[in-house]
Amino acid sequence: MSTPNFQKSNHVSIIVKTAACSRLFLLALIIFWRSLFEPYDTSAPLNPNCLSLESQPAETVLWPRIGSAIEGSIVWDAVYFVRIAQCGYEYEQSYAFLPLLPICISFLSRTVFAPLGPLIGHRAVLGLSGYVLNNIAFVLAAVYFYKLSAIILKDKEAAFRASILFCFNPASIFYSSIYSESLYALFSLGGVYHIISGSNNIAVLWFALSGSARSNGVLNAGYFCFQTMHEAYQAIFLKKHAYLSMQVLFVGALRCLYIFVPFVAFQAYGYYNICLGHLPDEMSPWCKARVPLVYNYLQSHYWGVGFLRYFQLKQLPNFLLASPILSLALCSIIHYVKLQPEIFFSLGFPTSPEEKNSAAVLFPLGVDKRSKNDQFSEKSIPKTQEKNHNLRRRKQLEGEASAASPIGNESSSARPGYSSAFVLPSVLHLGFMAATAFFVMHVQVSEYNIDTIRTRYVDTNCDL
Repeated sequence: MSTPNFQKSNHVSIIVKTAACSRLFLLALIIFWRSLFEPYDTSAPLNPNCLSLESQPAETVLWPRIGSAIEGSIVWDAVYFVRIAQCGYEYEQSYAFLPLLPICISFLSRTVFAPLGPLIGHRAVLGLSGYVLNNIAFVLAAVYFYKLSAIILKDKEAAFRASILFCFNPASIFYSSIYSESLYALFSLGGVYHIISGSNNIAVLWFALSGSARSNGVLNAGYFCFQTMHEAYQAIFLKKHAYLSMQVLFVGALRCLYIFVPFVAFQAYGYYNICLGHLPDEMSPWCKARVPLVYNYLQSHYWGVGFLRYFQLKQLPNFLLASPILSLALCSIIHYVKLQPEIFFSLGFPTSPEEKNSAAVLFPLGVDKRSKNDQFSEKSIPKTQEKNHNLRRRKQLEGEASAASPIGNESSSARPGYSSAFVLPSVLHLGFMAATAFFVMHVQVSEYNIDTIRTRYVDTNCDL
């Protein structure tokens, strides 16, 4: 086995072990603190019968204390996720929680963990399924985080250090609880990894799944928008090929549409269940809107989310709570802008040929200095060999990461990937999410809402 491959395998092994240990350590802390203090949220014991069932017989379980302990940990958003997995979408406000996590929890509880039902009870099995699922998803997300960082940085040591820090990020509690952050992180990081590796179709699937986990997953379509924008520009202005530009725009729009489909379908599902079959006077206000989106209405009506609606004097402590993560995001963006102002403000169009070649998946029609025979040979690859071609592309990127030396001059020119055009889409993504968290959302939740995007970029700014 070659040294770079051995080093990569060793890094991945250490990251898996570190991520797993970090989850066990965090779960131990949760158990410890819950044994000392009563939880602030007292909604855990609330578990009325499903509306679809007139009566539900009392369960007789063999290990009631274990079942009770698991059920007692189902608080805050976990109450909604477990309830949806158990009874479906019964109430209007439950449609604020997207279906991927409840579907996965329900599936695991009916298959893998079904034998535990008589031992700890059905609701405890649902909770256990959520904990196991999310913690495994986090470990896999950490692995994808390392692989993605290694390709962008072309410095496996820096990627390794960033991945270890990711295992202990400030939002760790949400990744180990019954929240949707772990699945979102897994499919978002995996999607970016696949698009950078050249596997666009797989990336579309992963991004669509991220949009099924959290609403902000649809923003991952921006990576394909960025790619399509540069492809179309090169086709129109450099290659002077109108038909190619139309083809590029059509394919890019189709990929973005696929990413939006799960979220839009869920909105349609909510409209069908809540609005259809009711008289206008009985309908919820959002049903009568020109564009009836249940998610936007619920966030505004039940959670008070809206532009500047959180700017109140009594919320000052929450702004202070969010200030470290928002400050770090702002510093990361400013740092990148200072290093690459021309690339940032021009959205990467004046990027040098060398950088375009190193980020060919984002600038696929950049200046190409190969011979015509080489270009013809690449274009003539049959579709049946596309998978092998993408695999070779991934190995090429990983080989470049292995070849880059992490030792030497600390300037950006000596560190491939540092402040490169490769990072620009993630910087734009980070900026949008940070601004949304500050001006629109409950600012204190910005820590875990932008954490995945933040860590995806901050790992490229190792000086921070």
